[in-house]
Amino acid sequence: MENGEFKIPYGKQTIDENDKKAVIEVLDSDYLTTGPKVEEFESALCEYTGAKYAVAVSNGTAALHISSLILLQKGDLVLTTPNSFLATSNSILYVGAKPIFVDIKEDGNINLDKCIEILEKNKNIKALYAVHFSGNPVEMEKLKYIKEKFNIKILEDSAHAIGANYKWRMENGEWRISKIGNCKFSDIATFSFHPVKHITTGEGGAILTNDEEIYKKAKILRNHGMVKENFINKDLAYDKKGNLNPWYYEMQMLGFNYRITDIQCALGLSQLKKLDDFIAKRHQIAKKYDKAFENSIIKPLYPFNKNSAYHLYVVRVDFNKLNITKAELFYKMKEAGIFLQLHYIPINKQPYYKKLGYGKEDLPNMYKYYEEAFSLPIYPSLSEVEQNYVIEKLKENLQ
Repeated sequence: MENGEFKIPYGKQTIDENDKKAVIEVLDSDYLTTGPKVEEFESALCEYTGAKYAVAVSNGTAALHISSLILLQKGDLVLTTPNSFLATSNSILYVGAKPIFVDIKEDGNINLDKCIEILEKNKNIKALYAVHFSGNPVEMEKLKYIKEKFNIKILEDSAHAIGANYKWRMENGEWRISKIGNCKFSDIATFSFHPVKHITTGEGGAILTNDEEIYKKAKILRNHGMVKENFINKDLAYDKKGNLNPWYYEMQMLGFNYRITDIQCALGLSQLKKLDDFIAKRHQIAKKYDKAFENSIIKPLYPFNKNSAYHLYVVRVDFNKLNITKAELFYKMKEAGIFLQLHYIPINKQPYYKKLGYGKEDLPNMYKYYEEAFSLPIYPSLSEVEQNYVIEKLKENLQ
């Protein structure tokens, strides 16, 4: 509360004294930018998720851009969801490939059955970019089926889903539980560490993979396309006696400055230690919301799922049955100090995409979802008093 009044955003970071101490230690060290904390953070991400390799970058969009540069070629057709932040499909456009928007299911995730139907008919599809929307994993058994049957590139946009779990069946019939990000059935998984996400580095992102070649390319693309080994121009790299010129570096790809700092990674390391506790608190809040909205016009996007990381808590309301519009609800809740959010506007309806010929796709579930859905505040420091206040004001305005 501020001055006795509530000010409750839909999401925010949770920073404690240990986080501050970790950052200060780096500020007092010899390295501020690309130093030992970057590799420590990457190793910690691998240990947590089970992926073999991680490359930390400046933000989640950078992670998607680098991934698209590695996975896609100009003109490639890529199945993806209209229900995501712009960066997911934008990264496909960045490399001259073409998104194909597939309708969503009731839980907000891309409909993988429809993806399979499209793949059966169109052998020119080269990739699938699946988003674990709100932190709720897509149907991973179907993702596995798609990977094995169609042999296309698969990227998991896991910006909402660090810490989420999923079940999968082994060849012997036993079920296993794994972490999102381990890339068991994908080529790449990407994370975002923006302040509204589960853990934050201020801005930041990561690319995870089990493919060594992808890992090596991602590291080069992160740093201007430069290498300091395996040189091509031997005459420039070595002197006439065969000594390596100590100043020498070589640009072998058109890369970018997508580096992340040691300051950010120190914060990320400290935050990662608390991730499971953060998710446990999000689960508590989700359960409370679920119970509060039982037998009401307010419908949670999906029943409580212990495997979801609950980056978002989304509800749906049929505003056609009410005298209040969704916009009016947002304004009224804002007046009460509660800042709802909408995740997301259909990407294919954005003016830039419409100029490219999108906007007329048959996506009935997505369009209905857009009319009904909005996100409620959910983050670890959201107090019980604030939770009760959100529930009270929402019900009051939707009577």
